[in-house]
Parts: sequence; structure tokens; C-alpha cells
Amino acid sequence: MNDLVPPGGRPLLIVDDDATFARVLGRALSSRGFEVISTDNADDARALTRRHQPRYCVLDLKLGDENGLRLIPELQSLVPDIRVLLLTGYASIATAVEAIKRGAHDYLAKPVDADAVVRALLDGDAGPADGDDFADAPDAPLPLRRLEWEHIQRVLTECEGNISETARRLGMHRRTLQRKLSKHPVRERPDEN
Repeated sequence: MNDLVPPGGRPLLIVDDDATFARVLGRALSSRGFEVISTDNADDARALTRRHQPRYCVLDLKLGDENGLRLIPELQSLVPDIRVLLLTGYASIATAVEAIKRGAHDYLAKPVDADAVVRALLDGDAGPADGDDFADAPDAPLPLRRLEWEHIQRVLTECEGNISETARRLGMHRRTLQRKLSKHPVRERPDEN
């Protein structure tokens, strides 16, 4: 099990438009001692944040037509000490960097288990990182397909999730971009057995 214990008194807010994922994650986090509140949209997230002053927020990058990155600074203006963990099914270095720039405390790629969420939310409470964050960095340059994926994600982030504008800036057809985005991210290196 997990030896990290959530502090009591203030809830954890889950903001995810995937109702099944949010329900399962909420149940798992409740069983680990968190008081969980959840919503599937940004407007309700703002209202719940004002009302409940959550200590933690697990936020999805894609909220229907909205972008979770935009919500991070808004939630922090409502609750300055809120710890935001951004989750996404479209992991990229560019998105991770942008999430941290906007104030997220951590960033995880879906699928993710509840223990990883708890570690990401609570480990930082002990103080600054110990510098081991780069231990898993690849020694070899990233493959061309991965670099393309990273570039697409960076431009998509700059365009605040607007597919048409991203396609225009990348000089590709919108359908081609949508096809590339529908594929899973390219692995950085093969799994080691």
C-alpha cells in the first residue's frame, strides 16, 4: 500500500470529462484517505474551488472543448496553495513544460494508477526535488517520429488546443493532423526486458 497520508481538512478536486475514469479514481483516492469532490467541466471546477478551497486538484488536459492548462492559473488565483496535478492521454515534453510554467506541481500521462497520483500530489510536500528527475533521460537522441510528436504537441499547446490553427502553423492538412493526434504517442525508447 502507500505510506503517504493526505492531510485532513481540505478536499481533493478531480476535474475530468471522462466520467468513468473520474469515478474510479475518486473511489481509489477516497480509499486512501482523501475527501474527493469532482466535476467534468471548467466552470464547475471554478465554483467548487471557490466553495471548498481544495488543497489538491487532479486536472485533465482536455476538458471537452476546453484546455486544462488555462484552468491552472485560475484555480491558483482562487486558492494560492492548491497543488495541481495535470493528467493527459497525449503526453509530450512540450505540454509538461507548459503545465509546469503555468503552475502545475506535477504532470502524469494516462493511464495512471491511484498510487502514482498520491505520490505526485504528496511527495512534493516534503520539499524540493532531490535532482533524480533526470535519471531516466535517454542517452541517445530522440527518434525523428518522437521529435515530430513533440513539435506537434508544442504548437498545439501554443494554439491552445485549436486544431485548425495548429494545422495551419504546421503547414499540414487538418485531417492529417487529427490522424497524427489520434495515434498514441511515439515511445522514446524501446521497453527494456
